[in-house]
Amino acid sequence: MDVFRGMIIGSFQRHEIAQFLALAAAEQWVTGQGELDFLLSSFPAGCFCVRDETGNGAGFVTSLKHDRSGWIGNLIVRPDLRGKGIGEELLLRGVEALQAAGAETIWLTASEMGRPLYEKHGFATIDRIIRWTGEAHGLPDAVEKRGTASFDRSLDALCWGDRRDRLLEWVTGRGLAIAEPGASAILQSTGAAIQLGPWAAADCNRAGRLFALALTLASAGTKIICDTPLSNGTCQELLQKRGFSRRGETRLMCRGAEPAYRPEYLYALATLGSSG
Repeated sequence: MDVFRGMIIGSFQRHEIAQFLALAAAEQWVTGQGELDFLLSSFPAGCFCVRDETGNGAGFVTSLKHDRSGWIGNLIVRPDLRGKGIGEELLLRGVEALQAAGAETIWLTASEMGRPLYEKHGFATIDRIIRWTGEAHGLPDAVEKRGTASFDRSLDALCWGDRRDRLLEWVTGRGLAIAEPGASAILQSTGAAIQLGPWAAADCNRAGRLFALALTLASAGTKIICDTPLSNGTCQELLQKRGFSRRGETRLMCRGAEPAYRPEYLYALATLGSSG
């Protein structure tokens, strides 16, 4: 543990997840215990907490190492302690941990409020991520069960220029995977809503068929959320035609080695901001 401006900074511990979730809920972030359990167990060296003089969490950050890249997420500071450099210190700790683990490219999604901090430390905007919401139209007893499909990891690697096997294994294990040759998607429960993502396809026709199927796999009226790259215009058109609405926007940013990013194959991210 280290001292930072009279506060202690150290590893993000499991017993502190509830404190993080309370801060996240106040910001209306969509996350949960399972996601934090996954991140803290997958790359604990890159997850940090700053604690105030009482030992309570003042700020948090998580990170996840993929094969040759990494992702920083969940950077949050308690409102009464913002503007004191805590967020910047947490960001730098996450970057250093990923670099030490061999990450050549580091990704994150940024709000407009956070963008200047990230730009200060070498992150540049590569795309914009649009959050869309809509509704499923399955039968009342639509079966939300695990199927036998698996997510096409080679297709995911084509989107990101890197293998993200650990992340894909986790989301597949907690969700319902649907697929056809050249297209894959996963539906994940996020409380009362369903997240559609990751979602990747070789072309818009395959993407459209999978999307149509996905909307039947939860009972009518269930909220569907997906985070999609703005530069995939066919994806934006597909969502609009199905009655989905835009509910927010962040910047997709990265630093380090230029990634072989192919958004034309990427229809939705695997997580809602935490790890890509």
